[in-house]
Amino acid sequence: MAWPKVASAEMICQLPVLVLFSLFVSQCHGGCSEVDSLTEAVAGEGFLLGCISCKRREEVSARATVDWHFKPLGEEEFRHIFHYDHPSADILHEDFSARLNWHGTQNSDIQIGAVYINNVSFNDIGTYRCSIHRTLLLPVYNEDVTVEKEVELSVVAVANRDITAVISEIMMYVLIVVLQLWLILILVYCYKKISEEHEAREARKALKAQSEPLESKDNCDGVQLE
Repeated sequence: MAWPKVASAEMICQLPVLVLFSLFVSQCHGGCSEVDSLTEAVAGEGFLLGCISCKRREEVSARATVDWHFKPLGEEEFRHIFHYDHPSADILHEDFSARLNWHGTQNSDIQIGAVYINNVSFNDIGTYRCSIHRTLLLPVYNEDVTVEKEVELSVVAVANRDITAVISEIMMYVLIVVLQLWLILILVYCYKKISEEHEAREARKALKAQSEPLESKDNCDGVQLE
């Protein structure tokens, strides 16, 4: 009857490991998560235009190129401003000359197509379109896939800290503290539970060891000599 209790204790004691894994798995370099770009830049500072397109199957090799287009506020046509084909990065419009830097994947299998704008100005307000042209290198044939993402960029004179971001940051720290306390409680519980189960097993072994000589003596007493 003790086996279900042992299994239960082991399962509970594995929870801290699972929690820690879930907290830090997002930082693993091998993973890919499609996160939207920020949309508010500060005049005179730098800004990262985010563009992420994850492959559906990581085991399939691929080659990709990235193009960025820009449509200024009030205009109808997009301008081709940047092209990346590993390892070459080309700025294609004079308005962004010496102001764009590649901050994406540093190989031909591109999943992150981000670029960094230096010295943002109010003339940079508008719509940015990121196009990732990917060729999947399949065993039988190659498949071409194009993914497009747009960023509506606004520029402000002074950075505004969003109240939602402040609340989220506070909640994050509170959650970290609560999780740490919870993990400590789980570890203490596991230690006590395992200790109790160990003592119970030792007690059963001792009781069994005491009962075996008595059973042997009873069997010997029951033997009749001829």
